[in-house]
Amino acid sequence: MSFGGFNTQHHAVKAEINVVPLVDVMLVLLVIFIITAPLLTHSVKVDLPRASSNPNITKPDHIELGIKEDGQLFWNGELVTKQTLAQRFTTEAKKTPQPEVHIKADKRTQYDHVAQVLSTAARIGLLKIGFVTDPTQ
Repeated sequence: MSFGGFNTQHHAVKAEINVVPLVDVMLVLLVIFIITAPLLTHSVKVDLPRASSNPNITKPDHIELGIKEDGQLFWNGELVTKQTLAQRFTTEAKKTPQPEVHIKADKRTQYDHVAQVLSTAARIGLLKIGFVTDPTQ
């Protein structure tokens, strides 16, 4: 190859990539991986103890709390006031496991009524609160 000079003949430039060094490096890496792969899968066999126990699944009770459009509250079908609701929440929060509170609100219930119930439950310490909806509507 010449970079310049007095030669007036122009030779065509080769546009080939020399892949021989690349193939050499890839083959060396392949051999290294073939040798080291069995070493990475080495495992130690341990004789683990066996336990024969059934999980103790206790399903906590749930409370159905209905909220009417006008803000009336129903504890499992029984009409309650907001003060009584807070007392009942306090009693239920002390139980282990805590019961789940399922809130059923009318379609036209203002969110303010639902938010007051949620904030009361959260302030008292009830952790499992869910909303019940009707999927057919």
